[in-house]
Amino acid sequence: MLNKKINTVLILVVILLIASCTGVKSQSVKSTENQTSRPNIIIIMTDDQGYADVGFNGSKDIITPELDKLASSGTICTSAYVTHPFCGPSRAGLLTGRYPHEFGSQFNLPANSEKSVGEGIPLSEKFISNTLQDAGYYTGIIGKWHLGAVEGYEPKDRGFDHFYGFLGGGHNFFPEDYTTKYKQQVAAGNKNIWEYLTPLQRNGVETEETEYLTDELSHDAVRFVTDASKKNKPFFLYLAYNAPHTPLEAKEEDMAKFSNIKDKARRTYAAMVYAVDRGVGELVAALKATNQYENTLIVFLSDNGGRTDQGANNFPLRGVKGDTYEGGYRVPMFFHWPNQVPAGKKFDFPVTALDLYPTFAGLAKATIPKEKQLDGKNIWNDVVKGSNPRKGEMIFSMRHRNGFSDVGVRMDEWKATKAYNSSWKLYNINDDMGEKNDLSSKYPEQLKIMVAGAENWSKKHTEPKWFDPESLKEVWKEKEMAKFPNTFKISN
Repeated sequence: MLNKKINTVLILVVILLIASCTGVKSQSVKSTENQTSRPNIIIIMTDDQGYADVGFNGSKDIITPELDKLASSGTICTSAYVTHPFCGPSRAGLLTGRYPHEFGSQFNLPANSEKSVGEGIPLSEKFISNTLQDAGYYTGIIGKWHLGAVEGYEPKDRGFDHFYGFLGGGHNFFPEDYTTKYKQQVAAGNKNIWEYLTPLQRNGVETEETEYLTDELSHDAVRFVTDASKKNKPFFLYLAYNAPHTPLEAKEEDMAKFSNIKDKARRTYAAMVYAVDRGVGELVAALKATNQYENTLIVFLSDNGGRTDQGANNFPLRGVKGDTYEGGYRVPMFFHWPNQVPAGKKFDFPVTALDLYPTFAGLAKATIPKEKQLDGKNIWNDVVKGSNPRKGEMIFSMRHRNGFSDVGVRMDEWKATKAYNSSWKLYNINDDMGEKNDLSSKYPEQLKIMVAGAENWSKKHTEPKWFDPESLKEVWKEKEMAKFPNTFKISN
């Protein structure tokens, strides 16, 4: 009888042990699922950086070891596009998930726009930061804003809990220079001081800096992720560097690393890119130190193509910042997330910055309002699987010039380009990244399809809410540019 009782007790103990172990395992799996189900998200955006100005895209003279580490252990997007070939509209497209032409933001907000324009990106557009904030994310932007410099249009009004940086379209880099000039202007009674000289601000309070601007932004990014680690919520960080945008200003010790580059503009530009890279390394170190690295998605890209007259290199692409040739709006990009994004891969299918809004919302399990219009798509599964997210679909770009409009259209292996008031051209962009061999006469039907697609897209556009330069406002009316005269006519 005693033996039976002992056996019964032993069986119960074993059952409890098995159940206990199973429960521990289930909790462990659940914990892992929670860690990866709602990732931290970081966008690192540089300003006017050329397609070839990173090591992972083949740079021979500019070294970017920290970015290259992330790129090589993530997935490089070789056919990544932004929504516009210059700053403000590109950033507006990124954060709204819509082409800026559709809500009147086709032009940069002019310098000192708080006085000349008095508004920013329409409040009807809900930013990705709003959507992620509503989903419980701690949100921050560090660096360049350029989307509205007046009350009601600032980062705090567009879903960001934290802001450190500048509201305008650019800034000088050395505080000993810009602070001195700013104070001189104030002392002289100037009420309209160039925005590149104005003090940076942290959450509405002006600050007085002591470090090189890129380093200041990097250090605040480190502070942000450190603070975020103490909160019981995931975070979203938009790290919008001003470099390597003009003015070309770099630290002497960074310049010394590129003494082999003889051209001064290129050497300075290289040093500015290197400072960004160093900051990215510091950010990654902070993520690791706070145990957030494994559950953080990092997306890196430039806001548009580089200015080759200011040290940039867009090789092998044709064109520069401002163009609808590839060099104007095809940018370096990668996705990095340990054990989630395929490592050591290249994703050659077309993607656009418009895709980031729905992709991030999907990963964050955020609710996108039914009335919110989006022009991109959730590409997460395609990036992971290596499949084409938009077979047969088009990606557009349009830049308005003095009396006419340039257009670019990407569809699978095809690129249709209308630039500098010339006729439409067609390229097999997979074989001809440099847009040298026009195939429009060989494949006229393909060109017609793409031009028709661009014309149909143009019907969604609205009148610009501002112009930069202001003189274009009269040209816009005089030439009836909103009607796109001759833009979609194909020459025989």
